[in-house]
Amino acid sequence: MADVTQRIREIIAEQALRQPDEIALDAGLGDLGIDSLGLVEAIFAIEETFNIAVPFNANEPGKSDFDFSSVGAIVRAVEGLIAARAA
Repeated sequence: MADVTQRIREIIAEQALRQPDEIALDAGLGDLGIDSLGLVEAIFAIEETFNIAVPFNANEPGKSDFDFSSVGAIVRAVEGLIAARAA
């Protein structure tokens, strides 16, 4: 699902004010300078782009089953949500 990876890198890059090729899969969102508002905006963009619902509660950011630990973790979680939707 290279398209998923590239599109998520583009979404994260937009929030981090960087180029997509500067977004490493092992980078954490905090390392990229993305704050909580940027995270919420990225989640909305991911949901809209892939027509999925990301399990995230902005009032309880640490209590989500969705892994936000790195860009690669986000890619894997989105791929899982896409696969679940298709099943």
